[in-house]
Amino acid sequence: MVPTGAYGSWPSPIDAAVAVTHDGYPDHVGMVGDDLWWTEARPAEGGRSALVRRRPDGEAEAVLPRPWDVRTRVMEYGGTPWHGATRAGRGPLIVFAHFADQRLYAFEPDTTAPPRPLTPLSPAGAGLRWVDPRIDLERGEVWCVLEEFTGAAPTDVRRVIAAVPLDGSAAEHRGAVRELSAERHRFVTGPQLSPDGLRAAWIAWDHPRMPWDGTELIVADVGEDGLLHAARAVAGGPEESIAQAEWDAEGQLLFSSDRDGWWNLYRGDPGSGAATALCPREEEFAGPLWQVGRRWFQPLSSGLIAVVHGRGATTLGILDPQSGDLVDTAGPWTQWGATLAAHGSRVVGVAASPRSGVELVELDTATGRARVIGCGHTDRVDPAYYPEPLVRTFTGPDGRAIHAHVYPPHSPDRTGPADELPPYVIWVHGGPTSNVRLVLDLETAYFTSRGIGVVKVDYGGSSGYGRAYRNRLREQWGVVDVEDCAAVARALADEGTADPRRIAIRGGSAGGWTTAASLATTDVYACGAISFPVLDLTSWLTTTHDFESQYLESLVGPYAEQPGRYRERSPGRHADRVTAPFLLLQGLDDAVCPPAQCEEFLEKMAGRGIPHAYLTFEGEGHGFRRADTMIRALEAEFSLYAQVFAIDRNDIPLLELTK
Repeated sequence: MVPTGAYGSWPSPIDAAVAVTHDGYPDHVGMVGDDLWWTEARPAEGGRSALVRRRPDGEAEAVLPRPWDVRTRVMEYGGTPWHGATRAGRGPLIVFAHFADQRLYAFEPDTTAPPRPLTPLSPAGAGLRWVDPRIDLERGEVWCVLEEFTGAAPTDVRRVIAAVPLDGSAAEHRGAVRELSAERHRFVTGPQLSPDGLRAAWIAWDHPRMPWDGTELIVADVGEDGLLHAARAVAGGPEESIAQAEWDAEGQLLFSSDRDGWWNLYRGDPGSGAATALCPREEEFAGPLWQVGRRWFQPLSSGLIAVVHGRGATTLGILDPQSGDLVDTAGPWTQWGATLAAHGSRVVGVAASPRSGVELVELDTATGRARVIGCGHTDRVDPAYYPEPLVRTFTGPDGRAIHAHVYPPHSPDRTGPADELPPYVIWVHGGPTSNVRLVLDLETAYFTSRGIGVVKVDYGGSSGYGRAYRNRLREQWGVVDVEDCAAVARALADEGTADPRRIAIRGGSAGGWTTAASLATTDVYACGAISFPVLDLTSWLTTTHDFESQYLESLVGPYAEQPGRYRERSPGRHADRVTAPFLLLQGLDDAVCPPAQCEEFLEKMAGRGIPHAYLTFEGEGHGFRRADTMIRALEAEFSLYAQVFAIDRNDIPLLELTK
């Protein structure tokens, strides 16, 4: 018989160190000849992104030692940082962006030569950045997006499509970089060349739109001078989001568009712009373009198309564009990343499930067989401790549906007392145009295996459920997200699932905003953990990075017309309304949500008698990447809950709360 123990006091083999080791994951997969390449986050190596090569025999190795960090800062959230090409008799050539100096480097992994720089150092910090590179061996260039800062302000920036010489002549001379496109748009993705090399296609958009609001699909002619001429929009607009574009073998454009309310896949004529939906469904075949170069579909040499699709959860399918038939991959995976690579009949992606973290999965379209080929899990955790998700839909204000994943307390070693309801933590995802994933997360298990429930809320505004669901948050940030999280918390309490006196809320970035706003405007939560948040909308407008500098125009409303709304909704302006204990976590190198907002908020909290703690981390930006940081943050969060929920534990470092 399983022993009884107070919720939150259960012993668990999942300590903070074990939990955060699963934060590393493969991403940005690509094929170079017969070899598979990808980037892989390494929390134990200072948070760097390693570049990994897997040969056909299955052997995988990181090809660049520390301190090489294959990551770009374009638009601060980055994007595709590398590309590779095969060379007859000479081995592969890899081009990548190095995080420390943001330069592009060329690397020949089959030689002993170190990477050599292709682009110059910026005269002012990381003022030259590059993303979505594509090697063109015939021209001897790398085509990519150049982000160039022109002044001291974070919005003093321009972005163009550029060509970088492979011979290294631009390593010391900015003038050797050819700019291929005019500064017609504020934001651009990397160009996709048609099979005949005569046309290029890319996605572009301008302030104040975000890419999930409205983008344009641009097609241009590639002239004999190597420049892009006669650029014209063939799809998209202010209320249509194009998230990805590729060419098929016949020179037709394939693109994802939400023109009918869902990101579906279309084939379009690059001349007339006429387009046909290939598989119209009330499902998403793409997602929000937070990073340049994301891929939700990949044309195959057979004419079929590999697609990541779904509603909330996602799967990998193979689409026949002629018949519209779609066959999904068999397997346990419930979430596929926006990165796909193909070689012959093989498709490789990044996938996960509630019983497995992210791993590399290969699908052989000839046989229909799928198998894990990389990043499989060898952790010490007994699957009996894995959290067990319940996919639920709650009812919010005005009867609106709210999607969520509920993870009850779960352990093979303990069960809760019959006369006690468990504490719960509402997890608020960032973005806010993002969503929660139905996958194994040992950080979640860290709480559930100790007897604290977790519920992850896809509040109105989340992606994965169509454009109408995303648009719920238009001019309602700080209202709909707060209401939806509170509605889920109250529903769990009302049905007897959660102890209404012991419900916490936590979130980072936009989730940190919702957490802080919830503590300032509701009485639902006993405490909260706030990470790298937005706290004051007015000051955030002038201090954040360019990509999101006008995001609030749609989330809150035009500032010129609604300045009072910006002040009223900002939790940083209403510290006097916060009466629950809280933990504030902040990276000191955060360019998205700078630490100044936290410091101003704490000045207003001083002397009010509300228990709180503020932990800062040098070398961390927007989102923590280092193992030691993540361990400290996770243990501090649990200590907050233990103190507020009156949980008796002596195996967690005590978080000192001040008043």
